[in-house]
Amino acid sequence: MKELLKSSLPFRIGEGYDLHRLSMGRRLILGGVEIEYECGLYGHSDADCLTHAIMNAVIGALGLGDIGLHFPDTDPIYEGISSIELAGKTYRMMDDAGYMIGNIDCTVQAQAPKLAKYKSAMEEKLASVYRCGADQINIKATTGEHIGIIGRGEAIAARAVCLLIKKPDNLNQKGATLV
Repeated sequence: MKELLKSSLPFRIGEGYDLHRLSMGRRLILGGVEIEYECGLYGHSDADCLTHAIMNAVIGALGLGDIGLHFPDTDPIYEGISSIELAGKTYRMMDDAGYMIGNIDCTVQAQAPKLAKYKSAMEEKLASVYRCGADQINIKATTGEHIGIIGRGEAIAARAVCLLIKKPDNLNQKGATLV
């Protein structure tokens, strides 16, 4: 496993993606919020694809691989675990490296259910984990336009991009500044 980032770069960008199939008998969790729906996402953890995409974006920005490297689905310790708990571990990785969230922008792709009424709660929940303002997290939702695995209502996917900013007390001594 790579060591924590030792870079003096003031900004780092990461991208993340995750997709899980829908399954009867499971709760639907997105962004750490339970969504009222007839089925949930199938996976080793709670299968929260939105939180997984954000975690991958943060880990990627740090140059530390992906969530599969840090939280493998072959490890029984992660079976059924809350993805929000795992996101807290990625926050600590980011904090230990001397970075904080600039912003996170996400898109959830689901034919159903409609997510508009849950977006604010998801932004608040994720902001509490990453210790930033809810206004630094933006969640958009779209459908699959009845095309492919998402459009047929068989899966939900999420994409995320994040900007990490070096904490002011961790900027290099050569005058790097935040604009």
